[in-house]
Amino acid sequence: MRLMTSTKPASCDIAIIGAGQAALQTIASLKSGGFDGAITLLGGEAFLPYQRPPLSKKFLNGTFERDRLFLKPDNYYTDNNVDVRLNTYVTHLDPDDLSLTCADGTFLSFSKAVICTGSRPRQLPVPGHDLENIFDLRTIADIEAMQPEFRANEKMVVVGGVYIGLETAASARQLGVDVTIVETAGRVLERVTKPELSDYFHALHTTNNVEILTDAQVTGFIGDTSVSGVALPNGDTLTADLVVLGIGIIPNTELADAGGLTVDNGVLVDAVGRTSHPDIYAAGDCTNHPNALLDRRLRLESVPNAIEQGKAVASDILGQPAPYTAIPWFWSDQYDVKLQIAGLSDTADRHVLRGNYADNAFAIFHFDGTQLVCVEAVNRPAEFMAARQLIKEAAGGRIYDPDRLCDETIKPKSSLSSTNDR
Repeated sequence: MRLMTSTKPASCDIAIIGAGQAALQTIASLKSGGFDGAITLLGGEAFLPYQRPPLSKKFLNGTFERDRLFLKPDNYYTDNNVDVRLNTYVTHLDPDDLSLTCADGTFLSFSKAVICTGSRPRQLPVPGHDLENIFDLRTIADIEAMQPEFRANEKMVVVGGVYIGLETAASARQLGVDVTIVETAGRVLERVTKPELSDYFHALHTTNNVEILTDAQVTGFIGDTSVSGVALPNGDTLTADLVVLGIGIIPNTELADAGGLTVDNGVLVDAVGRTSHPDIYAAGDCTNHPNALLDRRLRLESVPNAIEQGKAVASDILGQPAPYTAIPWFWSDQYDVKLQIAGLSDTADRHVLRGNYADNAFAIFHFDGTQLVCVEAVNRPAEFMAARQLIKEAAGGRIYDPDRLCDETIKPKSSLSSTNDR
């Protein structure tokens, strides 16, 4: 069952607060680097660290078993001198005293701590928000509570048209659920990508019989004990047997903030994950970190970010600092489409297309002036793999010819990376 007990020693060398991807990576990197001290892992859920990306996809539709979610087997932690405390919430962090206190009254002192508290789903405080069958989509418990409601011809309303909402819609449609997406913005994915990709995914979902309402706001949920409808500002009501909220997440920074650490759209850290206190680090969704390649600070909500930050934190603790400089990257699986993104498109002002939207296989190369800043690849893994190196080189000053990038006679791996400078 992935439940563990502990003798709860009063001190440890490293306390890791949170039990997600960043926490596990920190432990793994410490151990691979030779660290043999005592580590305490404190997680608020009942489960050992697990993957979250499959939750809205294969785990939700029943094609991915729970046991496959876990990042390491049970014995990994005992074999590596990791004291695991699940169902444990840290309520107070004292940087001056290098100690923490848990909700059950347990006190723990440490030499160093790593905050990996992650994030939580943003709520929608409208009338009826507390009705049954309104679900977040963040944890194993969320999905397992939702799964019995995923039945053919049931009517589901997804509030939010960003990746988590679109992935949930795709999983639901594959099970025969009727789906309507309600998005406040003018297009799906408006907050995270440019119109070209929004248009593609809008068409993909409508082709799969998903109804999409944009420029639409939920004003309330209707029902007695369980939700039966979603109210819109124009007076219309959408029939709903269940509702999924996918309107974004909030970084869990309260513990750090109350402890006097610097917080600004996430726990502020340096390139190795160190907070404003030299013995306390942070990694994952909850952090705001500098990216030297992009020359700005970022708060990223992604598995690759959690992994790279965990590695950076461990490297500094081991006395071999290796600053985090990776190009951000992401992915999303919807129906038979795999989207892979390298870089960030928010500063882009033009793009070129490689491939064809109609073929469900293409790559969009985004430029900020003459600098390549992002590549969005749909069912084009070769372009994605080349893109990460291209963007890194572009950040170093290299300029690429857009005509060559979109020329499909040039193989991505062998030739894109050697695109001639202008």
